[in-house]
Amino acid sequence: MTTSPQTLHHRITRLPYPILVGRHLEAEIPALLASDPSERSVVVLCDERVKLHAETVAGSLPRSTRVLSFALGEPRKRLRTVERVHEALLAVGADRRTLIIGVGGGVGGDLFGFAAATYMRGVPFLNVATSLVAQVDASIGGKTGVDLAAGKNLVGLFVDPIAVIADVAMLETLPLRHLREGLGEVVKHAMLAGPEAFARLEALAATPLRRWPWADIVAESLAIKAGVVAGDRREAGARELLNLGHTFAHGLEYASAYRLSHGSAVAIGLRAAGLLALRHDRFSREEHARLLRLLERLGLPLTVAGLEREQILLGMRADKKARAGHLRFVLPRALGAVDFGIVVDEATVLDVLDVLLLPPAEAERTA
Repeated sequence: MTTSPQTLHHRITRLPYPILVGRHLEAEIPALLASDPSERSVVVLCDERVKLHAETVAGSLPRSTRVLSFALGEPRKRLRTVERVHEALLAVGADRRTLIIGVGGGVGGDLFGFAAATYMRGVPFLNVATSLVAQVDASIGGKTGVDLAAGKNLVGLFVDPIAVIADVAMLETLPLRHLREGLGEVVKHAMLAGPEAFARLEALAATPLRRWPWADIVAESLAIKAGVVAGDRREAGARELLNLGHTFAHGLEYASAYRLSHGSAVAIGLRAAGLLALRHDRFSREEHARLLRLLERLGLPLTVAGLEREQILLGMRADKKARAGHLRFVLPRALGAVDFGIVVDEATVLDVLDVLLLPPAEAERTA
């Protein structure tokens, strides 16, 4: 078990379950359980890449806890992996009173949450998020699920965890590339929140990522998302705002066979949403230019090579926001003013895709 000091920086209470942000928060877990942890069994499921941290989590509990690790990644976010998890849980004697603790990134949180929600018709789940994408976005909101061949997150359930822990000490172990990719979701939340949040990111952009105040960054993003989710728990309306840039992103991921990371796809998707909004006179060129400058300063991509626009469009058509065969988008009017449910014809979407698929210098001249 780690000997580093425990620090609870933030506790977010906008949703029916606690969200804790801090460093080395394993000792908080027993207090989060609904009953005496000595009276229930606990199984820790983890992405094999963070097994050491999962063992530290297991060691924080007052009784022996099993740790089961799995090779994950977007291509394995499928029902066959959920079946493997279910079989492993059964093999270690997990029953209806067993608590499942999931340790991992966005894929792990979605898949382990879905496995817990469907094992023996549902057992409690606690999410320990280890990647930046998971900590600032995927870990909260109660969405669980897996992908189908046609697209992302097409099978799943809305099921709340009993708690979420974002341990920012884990970010120190991430390669800079993975840390940077998670910033796409941070920029998205700043666009939803408005000029002040966006300006704070602009001010931070020149600071090396290792020196960012990550607990504050994570907590602010989670608070922004929690505020949206609290008003629309089942994504029946305004919660769609959180999908800013994601219709394009999911299409890009699909066309790349998930070789393009989610964070990179979101960054390109944010640019695409801005371009689409410009073509409908919904967004100012000045604010779009600010968005591009921030994405560039953060080292996030604006274009992608080697993809076919028809494949991207095929992935976009499978997006859950589509209605009656029509693509619907979340588009900005201004920083802090974003609309959802905007129907756009495919010819305009293809025009935007042509810009994204060009070499960067030529793409900027075309935009």
